[in-house]
Amino acid sequence: MSSKLQVLTPQNSQIIFIDQQPQMAFGVQSIDRQVLKNNVVALAKAARIFNIPTTITTVETDSFSGNTFPELLAVVPDNDILERTSMNSWDDQNVRDALAKQAADGRKKIVVAGLWTEVCNTTFALSCMNDTDYEIYMVADASGGTSVDAHKYAMDRMVQAGVVPVTWQQVLLEWQRDWARKETYDAVTSLVKEHSGAYGMGIDYAVTHVHGGAERVKHGKRIGPNPAK
Repeated sequence: MSSKLQVLTPQNSQIIFIDQQPQMAFGVQSIDRQVLKNNVVALAKAARIFNIPTTITTVETDSFSGNTFPELLAVVPDNDILERTSMNSWDDQNVRDALAKQAADGRKKIVVAGLWTEVCNTTFALSCMNDTDYEIYMVADASGGTSVDAHKYAMDRMVQAGVVPVTWQQVLLEWQRDWARKETYDAVTSLVKEHSGAYGMGIDYAVTHVHGGAERVKHGKRIGPNPAK
């Protein structure tokens, strides 16, 4: 049986964030950049909930790309940041070593979110798979390219080579798998409420207007209606 038929679990996964830096984001045209950041941060929070080992890599921080999104670093404040010169993260030995350390414990499914899809993500994915037996799960909505076509055709190329395309919420819910897993239930639903748009709004509505629960936040009095005369 192909191991790609095995779903992502907290035990078989690790994650790498590639070049989630402002100058790289400035060039992204395939996804709204605020949506991109939301999805990247949500994915990092998902990894934290399930104790997924996380690698953060950057390129030319001081000379070009700028510092990693602070919202991402706030999720994993103790993580080392692996700096490179190559556009391809696989060319850096520190990156290889970080991934290999976790793969040795059975974490050979590498979840990837990076900028840009057509350069840093693609070269890393192809090179990594060429040299190892790791599997690459490319988070399409936590990655971005310099145009819609650049992102699309890079994703197509990677899929043809065996990369598995996923979205951040798909990864989150695959790790959760069963709502009976109460140890992560509250954290997952809290994450969804904050980052999942309509899905999160729906949970808030169901809690208050279907199940009669309390609102998530304290707020001022509701005054009115008071029709004007």
